[in-house]
Amino acid sequence: MTPAQQSLEAMRICRLAPVVPVLVLDDVAHARPLAQALVAGGLPALEVTLRTPVALDCIRAMAEVEGGAVGAGTLLTPADVKAAKAAGATFGVSPGATQRLIDACCEHDLPLLAGAATASEIMSLLEAGYTAMKFFPAEQSGGSAFLKSIGSPIPQAKFCPTGGISLKNAKDYLSLSNILCVGGSWVAPKDAMARGDWAAITALAAEAAALKA
Repeated sequence: MTPAQQSLEAMRICRLAPVVPVLVLDDVAHARPLAQALVAGGLPALEVTLRTPVALDCIRAMAEVEGGAVGAGTLLTPADVKAAKAAGATFGVSPGATQRLIDACCEHDLPLLAGAATASEIMSLLEAGYTAMKFFPAEQSGGSAFLKSIGSPIPQAKFCPTGGISLKNAKDYLSLSNILCVGGSWVAPKDAMARGDWAAITALAAEAAALKA
């Protein structure tokens, strides 16, 4: 899978819903019901970050949920890419991009939403064949104002901004023409997961899914 092919598939996944839940999971038992709740609420694309020891097991469990597209976030190394693909991830997300990471995604046919935060990084990803990108950390890197400004000189780049985004500011991003979706963790609060309140999470997902038609 070439970078251009990866990017087209990543763009398709990003367009499934206005919000991609960014999930940090500590309990495998939460994985399947959480995925079911989010998909039921209208958010089928899910990012499980590789920040906990059970992340890969959670991806395996969530990959079995009908209607969902489960990706692995915080890909940093070729080993992360290989492990994510083996666990059933259908796409990958990275905070930045290196040639070794890009090569690994090509080798393992894993669509990559590579991260960029500056004009030079965006241009480098475009040269590599990527048009769909993660903008991270969004709020700390200039937020929606930066993305609005960069859209004029580099309109071919499309983004999924992540980092500091909530229900309060999501619309500021989603109103821009170069935004595919936003990533956020607010749709899966840890207290709701801890008490098994999946209905509450479905309600939050439905609210997020309605942000942009």
